[in-house]
Parts: sequence; structure tokens; C-alpha cells
Amino acid sequence: MSNSTLVYDIRNSRYLNITGRCTLRCQFCPKHNGSKQVHEYQLDLSCQPKAEDIIALLGNVEQFDEYVFCGYGEPTLNLPTLLTVAQVIKQKGGRVRVNTDGLGNLVHRRNILPELAQWVDSLSISLNADTEQAYQLHCQPKLKNSYQAVRTFITLAPHYIDSVQVSAIEGLAGVDIEACRQFVNSCGAEFKHRMLGVVG
Repeated sequence: MSNSTLVYDIRNSRYLNITGRCTLRCQFCPKHNGSKQVHEYQLDLSCQPKAEDIIALLGNVEQFDEYVFCGYGEPTLNLPTLLTVAQVIKQKGGRVRVNTDGLGNLVHRRNILPELAQWVDSLSISLNADTEQAYQLHCQPKLKNSYQAVRTFITLAPHYIDSVQVSAIEGLAGVDIEACRQFVNSCGAEFKHRMLGVVG
């Protein structure tokens, strides 16, 4: 694990890179365009880190606005590590955010939101498209019914977690940003309008 970046800092937040695996193959993701880098950080992982690997690198929780589970994979694919590390951060008085593609319930075949809600302050969910056709084109999910699953997850999330942000990216062909915004707002979540090619 020595060459892998398990934690990295952007502004006043510490980011936790807990898996290189993902449920999507987004065509706009830098890793599908030959880059494994965000800012100056190399995020390719040789194997899945364990909770203790990450806990050793948390540092002083008082120094950071929040800890963000976000690397080059989908954090909910390494759910035991996510929950264990998040619990440690919360018990030390820190704040926890999870950046997710919203497919955790589909992958684990159960509602994981009650488990997340114990230790997670906020969720950032990538919706990315207002139709299944556009979602399939740009995100290329590996699992059937992924688009319906992310929409259901977004509908459920605000019932469990106080702060839920949902993003879509302007600049993707065939995506209606306003339709995304209306759906997100109707779920009681906050809409985040992102621009294609801007990361972090």
C-alpha cells in the first residue's frame, strides 16, 4: 500500500480513498481517460485498504472541517471499512461526508441508509442524468436497474441523513439539468450544479 494515496487534503477537508472499485464506468471520469490523479494526488490503489490502514492516517479531527469518503472508487463497495472509520471519526468529534453514486442499496441488496445514518453527517450523490437513456450512455452501469436504483436512493436518503446534496453535470449530451434539479428538490435534497471537467 506504500505507493497508494489513502488520504489526501483539498482545502480544509481530508479525503479518504478506500476503494478503487466502482459500480459505474463513467465516460467523463478521469480514470477512463488515462488519469488516476485528482489535483496532485495519485489515487490508484493496489488493493482494498482495511479500516486500520485509514484510521492510522486520520490525524487530528479538530484540524479538518470534514472527512470525505471519496477516491477513485465507490466508497460503499468497501462498506465495512467505511462504517468502522466513520464511527472512529464521529467518536472523536469529527464530521463525515460520503460521496457516492447512490448504488449502495442495489449492490448490497438491502437499504444501507440506516447503517450510514449512524455515523454519516452528509451525503453527496451523483445523479448525472435525468433519463435512463442518458445515464446508460454516460455512466455505463455494470448492474441492471442502476438508474432506477439511484433515483430510489435519492428519494430515501433525506429521511435518514440531514444533509443530502445531489449533483448533475452540465455539458453531458442529452442531459436536462433543470429536470435533474426539479427531481432532486422534490425529494427534499439540495441540488449541486457541476460543470464537465471540473473535479474537487
